Amino acid sequence: MQYAYPLLAIFIWAGNTVITKMSAGAIFPAEIGFYRWLLAGLLFTPFMLKPVIAHWPAIRPNLGKIFVLGVLGMAVYQSLAYFAAGLTSATNMGIILSLMPLMSLAMAIISLGQRLTIGALAGAVLSFAGVLVVISSGSLGVLLEHGVNLGDAMMLIATLAYAIYSTLLKKWQLRLPPLVLLYLQVLVAVVVLFPLFLASPKVGPTLQNIPLVLYACLLASMVAPLAWMQAVVRLGPSRTTLFFNLLPLITALIAAVVLHEQLALYHLVGGLLTLGGVILSERWTTVLGRA
Repeated sequence: MQYAYPLLAIFIWAGNTVITKMSAGAIFPAEIGFYRWLLAGLLFTPFMLKPVIAHWPAIRPNLGKIFVLGVLGMAVYQSLAYFAAGLTSATNMGIILSLMPLMSLAMAIISLGQRLTIGALAGAVLSFAGVLVVISSGSLGVLLEHGVNLGDAMMLIATLAYAIYSTLLKKWQLRLPPLVLLYLQVLVAVVVLFPLFLASPKVGPTLQNIPLVLYACLLASMVAPLAWMQAVVRLGPSRTTLFFNLLPLITALIAAVVLHEQLALYHLVGGLLTLGGVILSERWTTVLGRA
């Protein structure tokens, strides 16, 4: 039963990558990004006002840090993913997203003083090779000639933003209940994305895009984070993080069924290399330079 929580979160987030791809053409990126967090904020507010007031003495001195976390983790990361969805496939997005644990590990080594392991170094090389295979569609010559697809580049930046977010979350160790911190970051996303929403062209709510917004809000923004928090409590951070490795595989399978995306050999090779690199970095923990 304890494994149900991380699996539920991963399935929802994998589905959200497909939903993000489906949103391209159905609603403008700035619209769904804003509507998602606005609705989440409205639904959270009746339950979260009292806890926020109760924890205000701890919140007030950390408002700047909370703002940075909200910008990186909620606004930048997901907004870039919505813009990327119109330019690349959901399968590519899922594989690139699987670099996140490795990016977080690299930043922990740089900024948190974590020791560099042989696995981290070897895993970084292997995963980078895997992503190169995917974004080059299996032909490095084409990549060198034409460069990286703009959508894949946006997804790489989005993944980097979330990795920085995860690192800062560990570094700052804000002494706030997880739900309070999540709610405050949602409010930051609403404020930050509002000008972009105003300046963007709009389709408005339709029968086609309302279900996409509801999935992104109710499941990806509320249910999945709660399930992930429960998983961390029950399994611990390290064991829970391992489930993130399933994200590219589940995303690719859902995309193949729902979007009829064709799985090419380079997806398989790149995905396996990326996944192998992440697993290697987590399992081979011998510190570099130590016998």
